[in-house]
Parts: sequence; C-alpha cells; structure tokens
Amino acid sequence: MGLLSALFGGGKPEENQQEKQEQKNFEILKYDGIRARNMNQLAYAAKCLEQAAALRDDAETLQFLADVYIKMNRMPDARIVLDKLKALEPGNVRALLTLAHVCYMQEDYEGVKAVCQQVIGQDADNAEAYYLAAKAEYELRNDLQAIVLSTKALALNEGFIPAYQFRAEVLWKMRQAKEALEDLDRILASNPEEEEALLLKGTIEAAQGNAGEAYACIDKVTEVNPFNEKAYLLKGGMLCEEKAFGKAIEVYTEALELMPGHAVFYQERGRVRLLAGDKDGSVEDMKKVIELNPESGQHINGEFKN
Repeated sequence: MGLLSALFGGGKPEENQQEKQEQKNFEILKYDGIRARNMNQLAYAAKCLEQAAALRDDAETLQFLADVYIKMNRMPDARIVLDKLKALEPGNVRALLTLAHVCYMQEDYEGVKAVCQQVIGQDADNAEAYYLAAKAEYELRNDLQAIVLSTKALALNEGFIPAYQFRAEVLWKMRQAKEALEDLDRILASNPEEEEALLLKGTIEAAQGNAGEAYACIDKVTEVNPFNEKAYLLKGGMLCEEKAFGKAIEVYTEALELMPGHAVFYQERGRVRLLAGDKDGSVEDMKKVIELNPESGQHINGEFKN
C-alpha cells in the first residue's frame, strides 16, 4: 500500500501530517486574529494575522490584517498588505477602495487617482471611486476636475451625502455661493442636524451678509452638539466683526465652561478682550493659553494672532 501511495501521489505520511498541522495552525491564528480584531484587541490581532499570513496567501486574512493596521494607524504596513492583496486578487474592488483610502491618508494623491482608475475600469458605476478621485484632484489643486468627478459620483448615487458636502466645500472655495448652498440644502433636507453642512451654510450666509440665517445655522449646531468647537469660533468671530465684543466674550466664556481645556477659546477671548479695552483680562487669558499649550507662547504676539 505504501508503494501504491507513492506511485499515485499519496505523498509521505509525515508530509501529509505536517501539511495538516500547518493548515490547523493557520486556521487557529486567522480566526483568533479575527476574534481579537472584533474585540478591539488590535496588537494581539495583528500578531495572529501576521503569523497566519506568513503561513498562507489568503485574501481574507490579508483584508483583516490591513484593517487592523489601519485601526492602529500603521498606514505603511497597511499599504504593503493591500498591495499584496491587489496582486493576489486584482479584481477585488473592496480591497482597491481600501488601498485608495490608505493612499489618501498618506497624502499620495497620484496613488489615489491610479487606484481609483483601476476600480472604475472594473466597475464604471462605482460612485465611491469617483468621489475619492475627486478628493485627490482637490488636494492636487485641480478644483474644476474635483467638481466634475464629484458630480459624476452624485449622478451614480443621488444619496451620497459626503459627496454633496465635498462638492459644496469646493464650490464655496471657488466662491460659487449659490451652487454650494444648493448642495447644502440637499443635505439638510435629508438630515436637518448635519453639523458640517450647517456650519458651512452658516459661513456662506455670514459672508453674504445674511447674519440672521448664519446665526440660525450656528445655534442649530450647538443645540445638536454643545461641544462643537467650530460653532463657537464661527459665532464669536461674527460677533467680533460686528464689534459686539461683549457678546463675543460671552460666547467664548460659554464655550470654556463646557470645554475648559481648549486653549483656542482663551486665545480668542483674550483677543476680543484686548479689542474691548480689557487689557488685564486679556493678559489673564494669554497666561491660560500658555499654561495649556506652552509651545504657543513663542508664537503669540500682542494682538493674540498666531
């Protein structure tokens, strides 16, 4: 029987046993890694999945390992794994999109564009690929192309809220206020409490001299989220522009009651106090800024400007 087994490819018993043990080890490491990842035990998950990937070229293992690296902010390692996964499964659109996200976080915008083109070549109707490519074009200062690609993404997916927000931001940068507000109104029609949309709308309304509409947007944000730093800074800045220094100081004081560790509010309140003629109060706020953020002391001048 041993001779027949050898002749017909049965292999040596010890080789078969070794392969079975290796497969068992792989499965234990892989699924322990997945469980650890699901329990947010990331260091242990990475160790298990790394060892599993060393035993087998398995697409699912590589996908989970890349996800763990991303959660650990180990972007170079995530990219190496995703490049390996791309070579193993070039048609894996999910892996390609994850790779595009990693390239974006690494500020490799040409890399984002190249990967998105691969996705579009396989799935011409993939709205996320057009959206990511649009964001890359924006970072490369190709604003018009960013508008074109984000518009394509929205044509493929009319409910793509991040694409509306992104396009509104680019349109406002180009000072296309009417078109930007139209995008923001689409978002707010779907979700009236969307903070970023409300803040951008408030910014645009303020720039156009529509103070009432701007304050309504800002107040809605602080109603939804009393800890939104941007809302207090925007409102305080508007009041300061109107020379309503007392009200601006009240806004920053309210913010500090909620977020006492945020040096930026002390800095802004100190600036407004100086404008209002309260030099002593301004100095006290400056001291607090330096206490919370010692490095800021060398960058602050007499007008509290960074």
